[in-house]
Amino acid sequence: MNKPDNISLNDWRLLERKYVNLDPILKKLNQGYPIQYLIGDVDFYGHQILVNENVLIPRFETETLVEKTLKYVDKLGLEKASVLEIGTGSGCISISLKGNLPNLEITAIDISRKALNLAKKNARLNKTKINFILKDLFRLNLINNYDILISNPPYLIKGEKIDGKTKYEPEIALYADKTGLNYYVKIFDVAKEVLNQKFLIALEIDEDRATDVKKIALKNFPKSKIKIEKDLNQKNRYIFVYSE
Repeated sequence: MNKPDNISLNDWRLLERKYVNLDPILKKLNQGYPIQYLIGDVDFYGHQILVNENVLIPRFETETLVEKTLKYVDKLGLEKASVLEIGTGSGCISISLKGNLPNLEITAIDISRKALNLAKKNARLNKTKINFILKDLFRLNLINNYDILISNPPYLIKGEKIDGKTKYEPEIALYADKTGLNYYVKIFDVAKEVLNQKFLIALEIDEDRATDVKKIALKNFPKSKIKIEKDLNQKNRYIFVYSE
């Protein structure tokens, strides 16, 4: 069977190795099914991350979140910090942070047991020690204090135009309420309770709601530094809140 033009040679070879019969695989791809799920893993910030329909497919924008967060960690001297990741999914963010800064102590929570099972596999695969906990953000009771809070929370609004492939990803990891802001409101509520005096909050955001998220940050941390930063496409994609 010849390689279709819309598939890279490397991806085609991976599919050939994994599947004896490629006819049903090509049918799925023609229906918009994500090739990452068919291959079964992606490269994320130099780490092999297993993916399936229980987790979001890690994106370039989130790699940039990791990259920028590592720079803030260096700037603030938080290389031995205690980290809380909210909504870990595949575990790609926590694994990449731990892989680059082994002295971080990371706790990663998610509401999905299936997502956490995959995240644990990814942590073992990448030889990173992370404390994974099954928790609902909106019923969160944490007794530990943290220096860093990081998250790529759901921020889409139902009905918004999105990439067709996204329909195969878990809705619980994609969609917020009708404002697209309820997760940010809750995250900043949690941050006030669990963060130490010197802290860093690093969040991925929707470009259209950057101003709204900044207002939420200002309301909760009026005396802290608040920075909106852009992704590689020059879209407002991240918010960093920190004390020095």
